[in-house]
Amino acid sequence: MLAESIGFNQVESCYVATAASELAANTLFHGGGGMFEAHVLIPKPGIELISSDNGPGIKDLNLAMREGYSTTGSLGCGLPGALRLMDEMFILTQLGEGTSVCVRKWCK
Repeated sequence: MLAESIGFNQVESCYVATAASELAANTLFHGGGGMFEAHVLIPKPGIELISSDNGPGIKDLNLAMREGYSTTGSLGCGLPGALRLMDEMFILTQLGEGTSVCVRKWCK
């Protein structure tokens, strides 16, 4: 609803919702829980999603971004899928400290 309220069409809003779901699931399953935020971006309209945890961190970020790679036996499309659905992705991770993922999508 937030994405639609700032001008995204229904399909783009579903992309944002799916990316949000993937990031939230990663925060829960891999990071043991954490925080999730959604922000409206201005002056160029867009939306930013941020998920952060204090979990173990990502040991090999390049491997984690590979389609089909999973440490839990899942489909392994969480991070690469979120990147595919959104326009930008930034990941900060440190072993033993946790991970923060920020994705952004811009209104066309």
